[in-house]
Amino acid sequence: MDDVATTAQVLELTATIPDECKSDDLSPLAAELLQHPVMHIIVKQQQKRGCQTSLEAVQVAFVRAYHSPSVEALIARHRDYLPSADFDLIRRSYALAAIAHEGQRRQSGEPYLDHPIAVAIILLDLRLDTESIAAALLHDVVEDSEVPISVIEHFFGQQVASLVDGVTKLSGYESKSKEEAQAGTYRKLIIASADDPRVVLIKLADRLHNMRTIHATPPQKQQRVARETLDIYAPLAHRLGMWQMKSELEDLAFKTLHPDRYQEIARGLAMRKEARDQIVQKVIAQLKEMLAREGIKAEVTGRSKHIYSIWRKMERKGVPLERIYDQLAVRIIVDDPNNEVGACYQALGVVHGKMNWTPVMSEFDDYIAAPKESSYRSIHTTVILPEGLHCEVQIRSTKMHEEAEHGIAAHWRYKEGFNTRSDRDYENKIRWLRELISWRNETTDREFVDMLRAEFEERVFVFTPKGKIIDLPEGSTPVDFAYRIHSEVGHSCIGAKVNDRLVPLDYELRNGEIVEILTSKHQRGPSRDWLRFVKTPSARNHIKRYFRRLEREENIAAGREMLEKELKRYGLTQVSFEKLVELAGPTVRSIDDLFYQIGVDDLNERTLVQKLLSEQQLSQAQSEQAELEQQLQLPRAPQPIARVSASGEIYLEGTGKIASRLARCCNPVFGEPIVGFTTRGRGVTVHRTDCRTIQNLSATERNRLMPVCWGNTIGSNQFFPVPLRIEAWDRVGLWRDISNVIADAGINIADVSQGKRWANGRTILNVTVSLQSMAQLSPLIEKINRIPDVIDVYRKT
Repeated sequence: MDDVATTAQVLELTATIPDECKSDDLSPLAAELLQHPVMHIIVKQQQKRGCQTSLEAVQVAFVRAYHSPSVEALIARHRDYLPSADFDLIRRSYALAAIAHEGQRRQSGEPYLDHPIAVAIILLDLRLDTESIAAALLHDVVEDSEVPISVIEHFFGQQVASLVDGVTKLSGYESKSKEEAQAGTYRKLIIASADDPRVVLIKLADRLHNMRTIHATPPQKQQRVARETLDIYAPLAHRLGMWQMKSELEDLAFKTLHPDRYQEIARGLAMRKEARDQIVQKVIAQLKEMLAREGIKAEVTGRSKHIYSIWRKMERKGVPLERIYDQLAVRIIVDDPNNEVGACYQALGVVHGKMNWTPVMSEFDDYIAAPKESSYRSIHTTVILPEGLHCEVQIRSTKMHEEAEHGIAAHWRYKEGFNTRSDRDYENKIRWLRELISWRNETTDREFVDMLRAEFEERVFVFTPKGKIIDLPEGSTPVDFAYRIHSEVGHSCIGAKVNDRLVPLDYELRNGEIVEILTSKHQRGPSRDWLRFVKTPSARNHIKRYFRRLEREENIAAGREMLEKELKRYGLTQVSFEKLVELAGPTVRSIDDLFYQIGVDDLNERTLVQKLLSEQQLSQAQSEQAELEQQLQLPRAPQPIARVSASGEIYLEGTGKIASRLARCCNPVFGEPIVGFTTRGRGVTVHRTDCRTIQNLSATERNRLMPVCWGNTIGSNQFFPVPLRIEAWDRVGLWRDISNVIADAGINIADVSQGKRWANGRTILNVTVSLQSMAQLSPLIEKINRIPDVIDVYRKT
């Protein structure tokens, strides 16, 4: 999709236009536009840019642009596949864009008009309709030149206006942060795209050209735009099935973010290119000969592996470039419209049975029998050649190939009598978009973008009992699965089976598993506890929506109960709710508001209580241990109180020191509510009262609990390990920023490990810090949460 040569052709000098071009050579709409008051707006914009201009000069420039060779070159390309198009729409669009951007320069120094022309050419390569080409030419006019969208609608039609508005950045965010403004713009783009996916095609073409020319922008902006491309735009192209655009966006972003690694892989591939090409050509020749002998009409080509995909595989497998075996790759495109599926399997028979190659069955994927959720269809197989090299072979039909390369763009290519709305594959590709926007009225901009990012995470593919594939983010649970089927299935879920085996509802699903949801019509609705483990934002929002729809009084009562239970965990029974209203922030205006927001999970009661805790309140927590005994249903028989030293040693009144240790499963910290558990042969283990191990004890095992509390002092050299889990968007300097915040708080780091890392740059860091008391934890978490690109921080339990 390289557009360098064609852009030069389109941007021929317009000085060859005869001076005698008059307005009466224009179409009626173009002539009306020429006399419209919007011309005065454009004059003022040009003057702001330092242009010496006038109304007459702008009008003359409009007429010249309308007749220029540049626009004729665009029209010629469009006429090649759509000879009956409204070419005047393109002329008007080009002419308005030319005068609206006059005096503007890109950071490379080139005229700004180069950019909308290049975007239009990318869409012409995709063979899109006339309205899309016009909108591409006009896509920055409203944003950069203050041309009202109503003018676009009047002179170019409602469709073009909607497309232009969909790709225009959101205005009115001056008082908000850049992140909030960006989140609002993403939200607007996705909502507009779900109604008309041509919006996202224009935006992707816009981003592709910006990435092709990113070298001209300042380094800091390069990093931000490239990261945004990998996080949002490349995954968006992937989810829409646009493989070719997705691959180029990934390679360009990777080259910007990691230039050394990019060049290292590029050099490694170049060194092997000649030998590799010779083998690939030999494979192609052998396949062509054997396919022809079997009567299969097909095109066989070599297929280059993209650098970013090679790097991802190297990272995932932890191997160097020379160990990535499937750098050799060929593609078979069968041409049999009457038997496209059968012909693909015939070609597979040739690859596996007629050649002197050894199939690697662990690398075989049949996406024709089981298409991906994006409707991607193809057969992938890997064979070992006689030379000992691995070669990946893709097999697909001509139609499958067009859809795989261009995704939804293939469904917007002009076809006589084609009705997009009735095309099932097309609807499959954008179904996730439609599901996403169903939440637009019940989520903030940031929550909406979190839902969007979740769609781009690594996926897990599981099956319903009837064999339907369900595509979910990695880490999803049966509850996420239930809500993906239908909200009512989720609400009535009482259990789940995976591969005919009962599993807990927080079980993490794995690829290929068969999931059955057990439901009951007597189930009153979801559990609030599900919010603590569901993975998908859509499941979370279904659960939150359910509780929001309960009567306000019910939510207030539920929220009060949840808050009081959390306060009791810390022994805080004499707390002013007015004080908690203050701590909750400006969105909470009354005590009822406080309870309601906790009840619908808009406010986390644990975070709120941790804000309240202080060193002074710890002594109060110790004196009210009796409340904790009641909550934990500890044995009621009188027992001597055991005091725990900071090192975990237990001193029993009248007995002295007994064998004990602090539990590793929950790592209690000085000042937290604790309980002792009498083990068999190892003394007493001290747990946090909210430890899952304690909460899951049977009635018989609970008889082995004993009330304990912390001693009154702690040694100056006594520290408690507290494991934290930090979710963030990976970037240069992230770990430096985190470690600086921890060091500035006077806290030591005991251990660090890299957790999971997703392809889109999301990562998990596991950090164990050494604390002296619980009072240090909440402020530290709050400070880490304020670091740019940190998504969430929480204590591992």
